[in-house]
Amino acid sequence: MFKKLISILKEHPRRIVFTEGTDPRILEASARLLAGTFLTPILVGNEDEVRAAAEEAGFNIRGAEIVDPATYGNMDAMVERMVQLRKGKMTAEQCRALLQKGNYFGTMLVAMGEADALLGGATYSTADTVRPALQLVKTRPGNKIVSSCFILVRPEATGGNMVLAMGDCAINIKPDEDQLVEIAAETAKCAKIFGVDPKVAFLSYSTLGSGAGEDVDKMRNAAAKAKAAMPEIPVEGELQFDAAVSPRVAETKCPGSQVAGKANTFIFPDINAGNIGYKIAQRLGGFEAYGPILLGLNAPINDLSRGCNAQEVYSMAIITAALA
Repeated sequence: MFKKLISILKEHPRRIVFTEGTDPRILEASARLLAGTFLTPILVGNEDEVRAAAEEAGFNIRGAEIVDPATYGNMDAMVERMVQLRKGKMTAEQCRALLQKGNYFGTMLVAMGEADALLGGATYSTADTVRPALQLVKTRPGNKIVSSCFILVRPEATGGNMVLAMGDCAINIKPDEDQLVEIAAETAKCAKIFGVDPKVAFLSYSTLGSGAGEDVDKMRNAAAKAKAAMPEIPVEGELQFDAAVSPRVAETKCPGSQVAGKANTFIFPDINAGNIGYKIAQRLGGFEAYGPILLGLNAPINDLSRGCNAQEVYSMAIITAALA
């Protein structure tokens, strides 16, 4: 999977902002990316501090760009642009103060076209990564929300990998029907980038009317709307998870379905189910989980777990930049 993404980046080299430039995990990942020569890291922070941290940890970051908000030469133009983007909700002084923070400064580098993508969250919360993105980069035309998905990968005994997509496991707490349709569309698009031919299952505790309730109705209605919105993509719902993945169960519960028994793109009813679901797959199912991958923004911006390691930073940097 990563060979394909790296080949994309080698053909179209990109620049990615890391908002926490002195973090040892960021520096280790940056050194690996620089050795690969397909992605240029932009490290936010004081240059002397960043270089000292890299030297102390033993990482060669020669070739990385280091940008310090305190000495950034284009700050006046950045402040002016941020005021415009905030549409009168913030003064120039308020914007200038926020731009001393790596998360806002890094996001504005993307908004101004000085970087292609951003990866943050090694020390920031998810909210501190997503909020500047919503305020400054904003959603793509036609998108009303930012959502997320996880890509899960597990080697198969016959060779190759099983690759699944799961959304939304990190951003929208209790999405409504229309939001679920948008989540499904964005998750299916993301799945395709990772080589998945999406077969989308809207998950529930009911399979095609076997159960009843408000939550069942929501998933059934959302699946129907998604089918209408994405006629080119197989969609089914509502489905229980066993009916979605087991051909034997699918034969009994929903024979003839294009999706049941072979689903690879899963839409959860809420963040509670989604977060639990992907972590079960990760911890008990032997899948590597990559994400959350933020969807629906005008530029690729992604969030790291504060418990991440350097390998996860490296992997997420490749994923994020390849989405640009």
